[in-house]
This record gives sequence, C-alpha cells and structure tokens, in this order.
Amino acid sequence: MSNGFNPTRRRITLGLGAGFGLSVSSGARVFAGTRSPTPAQIEGPFYPVDKQADTDLDLTTVGDRSATAVGSVILVRGRILDVEGAPVQDALVEIWQANHYGRYAHPRDPNPQPLDENFQGWGTVTTAAGGEYGFRTIKPGPYSLEYLGASGWRCRHIHFKISRQGYRSLTTQMYFQGDPLLAQDAEIAKLAAAQRPRLIVAEQTDAATALPLFQFDVVLAAL
Repeated sequence: MSNGFNPTRRRITLGLGAGFGLSVSSGARVFAGTRSPTPAQIEGPFYPVDKQADTDLDLTTVGDRSATAVGSVILVRGRILDVEGAPVQDALVEIWQANHYGRYAHPRDPNPQPLDENFQGWGTVTTAAGGEYGFRTIKPGPYSLEYLGASGWRCRHIHFKISRQGYRSLTTQMYFQGDPLLAQDAEIAKLAAAQRPRLIVAEQTDAATALPLFQFDVVLAAL
C-alpha cells in the first residue's frame, strides 16, 4: 500500500529519522525470553471505508493544507516484535481514531459532534529495520455510546491493525494511562485484569519536540 507522502520530509518533521529516535539496533533482541502476543481487541464499526488521498504518518494535517487539526498534538511510537523479541521489519501499521471531539470521519458514525476537516483520522506506515513505527496525531476525544444504542462512554483510545506476511494479523487498541473513563470502558473490561496494562500507555515527553509521547510496542505471533 502506498502512503502517498514524502518520507524524508515527514521523518524530519516528526523526528523519526535515524531509528525513529529509539535506541534499538536492527535485528537486536529487545526483551529476554519469549512473550505472548499483544491482546487483540475488536475492530469496531468505524474502520475507514472511504478512500483517502492522504494516509501518511502525520494525522494532524491533510495534504498540503496549512491548517492543522483541533486538539492536543501527541506522538505515538513503538516497535513491532515477534514473540522471541526480534523486530518485525516491513509490517504495515494502520491507526484510526476519533477526532478531538470524539467523532470518527466515517459515514456511519451517528455522533453529532463536529467533524474536523483538517484531521486525517487514519494513518499508515511500514516498520523500519528495527521494527520501529511512529505517528504524529492528536489525543482522541472520548464519546458517548448513547448514539450507538448503548450506555456508558468509550474512553480515549486509538485503534491499531498490524499485518505482515508470515505473521497473524492483529487488531487491537491503545489506551491512555490516567484516563478517568478507563474504569468504566466496556471494551478493555473484556480483557483479563493481568492483560490490560499491556494496552494502557503512560505519557512521556519527547526530548526533541517536547510533545507528549506514548510508546506502544506490539508483539505478533508467527503463522
């Protein structure tokens, strides 16, 4: 799949060149022993269905527009690994999420909150030699499930889909540590308590940009 972007320009903008700012050597193990695959989560009803001209790794702008998305800009970075701890190169990483107001750019989202024409909503990238990936996006808003015929709220989350030949494709979600809505979120509650911390990410600060940074590593199982 083509990402439709200039990788040199985007990597400089995001500080993702030279190993994406991560001290991981190509081919190196990054944890000792084996680890189980990252827990799967539902894809949800709002996986992108409309073709976009821009699906690159910077979701805060669309095409060549000068305007930027509403919301708090964040960086999401991580590594895609196998169960032995080896990096998985050339994996396709897709993310999609609600905008700052909690609405998806999806024709079937009934949420009455505003759309943001400057928010890309869906991004794709392939992993580097050390399994690294990275996105620049905004912190997604929570949303009420009332408009989907249910009760409660979905807490802030980002959907991930990772695929690579020779591995089982994985769909999961990343959550934000400290989100007050985590305790009542029905989707993360479906996981065993011991599994939930693997999807909940603490905020760090990126030294190069001073932006909030969320490090989300994913483990894939081989076929």
